[in-house]
Amino acid sequence: MELFPSQSQSYILAFQFSSWYPVFHSTSIKSTIIRPLSQEFLNYLNANQVFVPKGSEDVPAKSTLSDDEEDGDSVDSDEDHVFEFPELDEKIRAVVKEYGAVFPKLNFSSPQDASWILPASSPLKCTSPADVYLLLKSSDFISHDLFPSMVFDGCEPIASNSYNLELVLRKWYSFDRSRELRCFVRDNVLLGISQRDTNYYEFLNDSETHSKIMNTVVEFWRNKIQQQWKAEASYVFDLLLTRDLSRAHIVDFNPYAPRTDPLLFSYEELKDIANMHRSTDVSTRSRTPSLPQFRVIDSPMHSAASCQAPANQHNMVPFEALSLSNGRDIVDFKEIWENSIKESLQDQEY
Repeated sequence: MELFPSQSQSYILAFQFSSWYPVFHSTSIKSTIIRPLSQEFLNYLNANQVFVPKGSEDVPAKSTLSDDEEDGDSVDSDEDHVFEFPELDEKIRAVVKEYGAVFPKLNFSSPQDASWILPASSPLKCTSPADVYLLLKSSDFISHDLFPSMVFDGCEPIASNSYNLELVLRKWYSFDRSRELRCFVRDNVLLGISQRDTNYYEFLNDSETHSKIMNTVVEFWRNKIQQQWKAEASYVFDLLLTRDLSRAHIVDFNPYAPRTDPLLFSYEELKDIANMHRSTDVSTRSRTPSLPQFRVIDSPMHSAASCQAPANQHNMVPFEALSLSNGRDIVDFKEIWENSIKESLQDQEY
């Protein structure tokens, strides 16, 4: 058995959001897909500096120009190019109105590494087009989705006309990350389940809880995923368990490929588990470790456990590095950001 299944463009495209969500929408988080996106929007995502398009904020812009200067030339972000997306703004506002708040992603990637840019009390919570744009512009993760050469890395040949960028807006919820799991399927066999958040959670190491989670995941996979998944037989899926750990929601599907983090496993270990399962005689299979294997961080000293440093700290930049459009200087943005934190804290008091 090879370490990874063969990678083709059709295989990779099976994991973009618009490919799998229509089939699994009833067991996933409510979401809206906006496509196609314009070349201008792609240009904006690739533009230098972090700034929001003109007109995308729900807070009226306060000009920093004097009356005499407003009629003259002004200096715009990204080499004097003003980005505006009024139609996209309205679509985002309509989804926000329906859902209350959203968190964004593109075809494959979400801007988890930019969660610091919005209030820590409500990570990734977007209530305006500007929030969505700011998250995407501040993220390194989403750069993977911007170019076919990166999306189809390792696939030959690359046909760029088979790929179109899409914006996904998912209903925002506050949830406990300890209930997030990543599950690995190879040749239609569920091999492993891994805790996603790299923190130590004592309750995950309780034997009864451990068994309950295993049973929930296996049952969910068999009843809700295995028969409905029509693409290749090797894939990775992410789940969010309910508070009582008895049910689950699909968060995402990912290719069984190097680009997908194996977390508490390695792909070499998963290959060994799969080979052991395939080579074991049916009469002796009952004496081998049962599948899937479930791994959690079993100690605060675990080698994979997070230290006290913030997640994705490499992507954090000081406020002085942010350049916002609509005449908004850093003092204005800081005031808005602080007010947003206060509002979020007030919301949590109820």
